[in-house]
Amino acid sequence: MAETVTTVTPTPRARVQAMKEYHPPLGSREALRLDFNENTVECSPRVKETLAAISAGSLTRYPEREPVEAIVAAHLGLLPGQVVLTNGVDEAIHILFETFLGADDEILLPVPTYTMYEVYASATDARLVAVEAVHDLQFPFEGLMKAISPHTKVIAIANPNSPSGSVATRAQLLELAARAPQAVLLVDEAYFHFFGETVMDLVGRVSNLVVARTFSKAYGLAGLRLGLMAGPVELMRWVRRVLSPYSVNSLALACLPPAIEDTAYLDWYVGEVLAARTEFEAALDAAGVRRWPSRANFVLVEIGTQHAEFVRLMRDAGVLVRDRSSDPGCDGRVRITIGTRAQMQQAVTALHQALAALRTEGTNR
Repeated sequence: MAETVTTVTPTPRARVQAMKEYHPPLGSREALRLDFNENTVECSPRVKETLAAISAGSLTRYPEREPVEAIVAAHLGLLPGQVVLTNGVDEAIHILFETFLGADDEILLPVPTYTMYEVYASATDARLVAVEAVHDLQFPFEGLMKAISPHTKVIAIANPNSPSGSVATRAQLLELAARAPQAVLLVDEAYFHFFGETVMDLVGRVSNLVVARTFSKAYGLAGLRLGLMAGPVELMRWVRRVLSPYSVNSLALACLPPAIEDTAYLDWYVGEVLAARTEFEAALDAAGVRRWPSRANFVLVEIGTQHAEFVRLMRDAGVLVRDRSSDPGCDGRVRITIGTRAQMQQAVTALHQALAALRTEGTNR
């Protein structure tokens, strides 16, 4: 009897087919990595020691998240039930949206902002309401307040924001939470260490506030994929129902306690970045390059119509930077991560070379 071969291909649900796609740059990144806002040096020495001590036998066991969640909660001054560790902050965002966004709901976003909010929101049946930052990329507080409706179920705020580096004030965040008590206010503090201001102390006191953090930036653990969200016990209980119990791997869980304990390393790295940011901003000003004030470990600059060529020239000089021209209101703009002072001196040299080449190209046209 001849075998029957089917040519029908299964198709995903319509919402997945309509999802916005995210395409990270591919290819070698063997250069000065000023394109992804990562730690540009390395993780804490204590983390390296921990990794070296992990036995092969320990990898045969499923990871246990809760004991480490208790350690992190104590570090943050919170209850264990208020903290959920996730596979990077991306999983935190994804799970939160899956937990709270339904067909008749709306998610409110200021734009431009972190791309993955829109990507994960598009996987739900909720409607995306975008409020563009019209006043020179500053936080569009008034626009967000006006856009809140009875259908608003999630408001996602990156604070500081990427790619602009702008911030929302504590008072503004509290007003948003009060205006929309039916909605989860997600405050993503991925760049907290470079900003220094937080609403983490309000977790449990504001009933609809959820704060996200990542260990990919200042802590230098991007490769281990570690993030967290913190919120009222009642909200985190629903989140845990959706979250996979084993999504955070055992290597990441082993490395997190020594990472947060090594405050000397963290203080050193953050201090280097803040000093380098000041020096690099001064170099941009001296070169006549327009920039936006930043409270994070990156600076957004205006290049104009030659933005793609600028990115290429910087790469050729051994420095990777990120073209943000596709973001709303960011045409011609490039984001540059801030590393150490020595690294940013290399970036300044590359910057001057790239600008000189662009001027020459413009003259020859």
